[in-house]
Amino acid sequence: MGEVAALRQLVGQVQELWDLYGANAHPIPRWYLLDFEHGSIKDDYCGGRPGYNSELLKIMETNQSPPRKRPRRDRNREKAPSNKTEVMQQEIWRDFPEDLFETVIARLPVAAIFRFRTVCRKWSSLLGSDSFSHQYSEAPRGLPWFYTITHENANNNVAMYDPSLKKWHHPSVPLTPTKIVIPVASVGGLVCLLDLSHRNFYICNPLMQSLKEIPPRSVQGWSRVAVGMVLNGRSSSDGYKVMWLGNDGTYEVYDSTKNMWSCPGSFPPGIKLPLALNFRSQPVAVGSTVYFMCAEPDGVLSYDVSTGIWRQFAIPLPLHLTDHTLAEFQGRVMLVGLLCKNAATCVCIWELQKMTLLWKEVDRMPNIWCLEFYGKHMKMTCLGNSGLLMLSLKAKRMNRLVTYNLFKREWQKVPDCMLPCSRKKQWIACGTAFDPVPCALA
Repeated sequence: MGEVAALRQLVGQVQELWDLYGANAHPIPRWYLLDFEHGSIKDDYCGGRPGYNSELLKIMETNQSPPRKRPRRDRNREKAPSNKTEVMQQEIWRDFPEDLFETVIARLPVAAIFRFRTVCRKWSSLLGSDSFSHQYSEAPRGLPWFYTITHENANNNVAMYDPSLKKWHHPSVPLTPTKIVIPVASVGGLVCLLDLSHRNFYICNPLMQSLKEIPPRSVQGWSRVAVGMVLNGRSSSDGYKVMWLGNDGTYEVYDSTKNMWSCPGSFPPGIKLPLALNFRSQPVAVGSTVYFMCAEPDGVLSYDVSTGIWRQFAIPLPLHLTDHTLAEFQGRVMLVGLLCKNAATCVCIWELQKMTLLWKEVDRMPNIWCLEFYGKHMKMTCLGNSGLLMLSLKAKRMNRLVTYNLFKREWQKVPDCMLPCSRKKQWIACGTAFDPVPCALA
């Protein structure tokens, strides 16, 4: 009986070892045959192959340690490619056509393009080539970015917002000169900056942190102006034009290919002066035509830079509208503004109907968002007016940033703008939308 008890104890120990170190995740029931005549043990699985001897018993008979899990480093060493494979991969990348590189890179997100530049000098130089500029112009366009100026940190008060990643970027090198400047227009990846004297203009590519000062306008004296930009061709490499317009009807056009200002003609006598321009609304460009928001009478004033033709449209504004501004979407002129009635406030979007020359409401902010503005004296500033709108909604002790996608008709809240090493919220003073084009040249 003592031998039977010892054998049963041995069988139990073997079973425990198998449960701990066995290869099967789900142990299969096992039965044992005790051969008292020969003093040995035979085991078998239920439904398994007859006569199958346990590997653990063999291990115990030879006094070997149970199987152990190998370190990950040893397993990765076996999976590592051989030197022959590494040489083959190097040969493939060395002979890879550069035009295919440019085709792929031009379709990457902007943030990935700048990570790509850090790989090597050769890859970084691709971004400055004419072929890459052509590939990038042919690639589908993503969402525009926003170039903004903050109230705080006067030495470096530029903040750029990427709506695809919902991330703020703070350039380490100031893009602005020593003078205080504000963004007033953009086209083809370039942003036009104007100083507070309304005389000196600067053109910059915010992504490449390049800045160029263009000749000052010839009109002397301080006067507020509205500024618009258009392209001469499909991209900035074909040149661009900057136009400014004052309330007294004076205007000039700067051509980057000639690097000079010119006054193409006189203001038409049929348009009443002064113009009463709405300077809170940035002009919008559709093709070669620039549209300005006017008051008294309410309407839109347009100028075709290529033909030099002025047109004025008297368009009544919706009732109870404040802080309105023009916008552009797929060649259509849009209107964004606050509807304030009694204590309720709501942001609405309108589209200009070409046949009737009336504003038709196409969308408005969700009511649950508008409840936050109830009873508050709200002020709205439109920071971007092309395809994707960024709206700054301010009241006493409140500042909200939201974006509106004109294509998807989608409202989204913008995260707070804060410096990387600070938790202090940055207040946005002004801004404009621009296409993120790394190869745009001023």
